[in-house]
Amino acid sequence: MPDHTLKKFDAELEEIRAKVLQMGGLVEEQITRALEALTTGNVALAHEVMNDDYKVNALEVSIDEECSTVIALRQPTAKDLRMVMTVVKTITDLERIGDEAAKIARMTHAIFKSGGRPTVPRVTDIEHVAEIALGMLRNALDAFARLDLAVAAKVVRQDEQVDKAFVSIFRQLITFMMEDPRTISPAIDILFIAKAIERIGDHAKNMSEYVVYLVKGKDVRHTSIENLEREALG
Repeated sequence: MPDHTLKKFDAELEEIRAKVLQMGGLVEEQITRALEALTTGNVALAHEVMNDDYKVNALEVSIDEECSTVIALRQPTAKDLRMVMTVVKTITDLERIGDEAAKIARMTHAIFKSGGRPTVPRVTDIEHVAEIALGMLRNALDAFARLDLAVAAKVVRQDEQVDKAFVSIFRQLITFMMEDPRTISPAIDILFIAKAIERIGDHAKNMSEYVVYLVKGKDVRHTSIENLEREALG
C-alpha cells in the first residue's frame, strides 16, 4: 500500500477513534444529567435526558457506517482490523449505556412527576454506586484512548464493587417493601435505577476487555479477572 494511502488510512482510523471518544463524552454527560435529575427531583431535566437519547443513537449509526466503509475499501488486517472490530463493539456498549441513562431518567420522572420525593431512603446509596460506575466508564474511555492495559484491568476489577453494591441495595429495598407496603412502588423504581447503574458497570467492563483484545490480540471475555489481569499486565 503506497505511503500516501497508508497515511490516509491512518487518518481515517484516527477520525473514527475520535468519534468514539466524542460518543463516550456524550454518554457520560447523559448519565451525569440523569443522576442530577434523580438527586434534585428535576423532572424537566429527566425529560431532556430521555429526549436526547437520539443523539447517542445517531452517533452509533454514523460510526458503524464509517467502520463498514473502512472494511470494504481498505480491507484492514492484524491490529488495524482489531481496531475496527473494537470500535464496532465499543459503540454498541456505549449506545446501551445511553439507553440505561434514559432508563434512569424515565424512572426519575415516574418518581417525581407528582411532585413527591422517594419514600425509600436509598438515593444516597444509589449516588455512591453511580460514582463508581461513572468512574468505570471514564476509565474505560481513557484506556481506549491511550491503549492503557493497566487502566483497563482496573475497570474490570471495579465491576465487582458495583455488583456487590447492587446486591446490597436490592436486599435493603426488599426489606423496606416487606416492612411497609407503601414503599413498594417507589422501591421498585429505585430498584430499576440501581439495576441500570449495575448494567452501566457491565458495559464499561466490556469496553475495557475490548482494549485488551485490541492491544494483545487475546479475547478475555468470559474469563476470570485473574486471567484477564495476567493477559493485560503480563
